[in-house]
Amino acid sequence: MKIKTTIPLLFIFHLLLCGQNVAQTSHAFKIGLIDLMLLKRQKLGAIELTKQIGADGLELDMGGLGNRPTFDNQLANDSIRAVFINKAKEANIEIFCLAMTGYYAQSFCQRENYQQSIADCIKTMQAMQIKMAFLPLGVQCDLRQKPEVRDSVVSRLKVVGAMAEKAGVIIGIETALSAKEEVALLKAIGSPTIKIYFNFSSPLKEGRDLYKELKILGKDRIGMIHCTNKDGVWLQNDPEIDMKKVKKTLEKMHWQGWLVIERSRDASKPRDVKGNYGANTKFLKEVFQ
Repeated sequence: MKIKTTIPLLFIFHLLLCGQNVAQTSHAFKIGLIDLMLLKRQKLGAIELTKQIGADGLELDMGGLGNRPTFDNQLANDSIRAVFINKAKEANIEIFCLAMTGYYAQSFCQRENYQQSIADCIKTMQAMQIKMAFLPLGVQCDLRQKPEVRDSVVSRLKVVGAMAEKAGVIIGIETALSAKEEVALLKAIGSPTIKIYFNFSSPLKEGRDLYKELKILGKDRIGMIHCTNKDGVWLQNDPEIDMKKVKKTLEKMHWQGWLVIERSRDASKPRDVKGNYGANTKFLKEVFQ
């Protein structure tokens, strides 16, 4: 028996397209780029470049820090911030994180006015509806090389955690510690708003098992992941990382979130931004999406 339908073919086609859009935006793993590594720190062109490369989102830097009381943050300007927000919407690029990379060189554990810089970052996060920020402990607060600064790091991150909790945001820290040591650090801090921004290159350069390190940290302690290794070769040519095994590990952990491409640039063409990040983005999307 034939069943007549009054649903127009155009409407059915529309439903199919909507289904495709859902599939494209509901991935458990999203691929992100970093404006600083694209050589476009707080520059509007980073958004269009991210779209051209094919990534899902962009991490924006808070600007230089140096000896200033806080970051040289152009996004604190309402009109400039609005332009970035509108441009990202037009390009369908998610701005998913603000990065305080100034703390790679500056001392988070000794700086007197650290709270102002953190507060400014959180204020910008709220204005842009961004839930995650990146805080590297950097060279001067390397807990492996300088264990004597641990108490300062813990006490200050307790303060930062309270600030983040009040604002409803997450601060992802990067350390030089092993996963077991990071678990102990997070326990000492005692804040659910402080998580680890895990970097694949950290355990690899120390000869630790990347996959075991992920399991030790577990789903709830990892905020985001720098899903690259040191510079040298593209991810698809890197013998140190089995990305399919990484995916299986993260799936078993039930972890979902942003995989952020930091380095893994071809050593022969380190400034070929589109070539390096395009290849790595394509590879990660093939594996994870």
